[in-house]
Amino acid sequence: MTGKAKPKKHTAKEIASKVDAATTNRGGGKAGLADRSGIEKGGHAKYECPHCKTTAPDVKSMQIHHDARHPKIPFDESKLNNLHASNVVDPAKAKPGVRGSFKK
Repeated sequence: MTGKAKPKKHTAKEIASKVDAATTNRGGGKAGLADRSGIEKGGHAKYECPHCKTTAPDVKSMQIHHDARHPKIPFDESKLNNLHASNVVDPAKAKPGVRGSFKK
């Protein structure tokens, strides 16, 4: 019987969520750098800003970046560098992972 002052034990749901958080690739850190850069696997970063070389996954995100960082320069979609067009991805390589893990 648990009282008000007694701390509760860890629940199965809490432990399962901790295991999931520890073993799932969220795309961050050193392992996720290759996914985010878009160089090796054709990752999440598809477009590159021609002014500051910042990458974005789609045109809408790039337009938001452009309006915030370069308000005096008019936005022109044709000037964006498409990183996926210049990079041929090997189909044998794994796709960028957001979910899933090799730690299991």
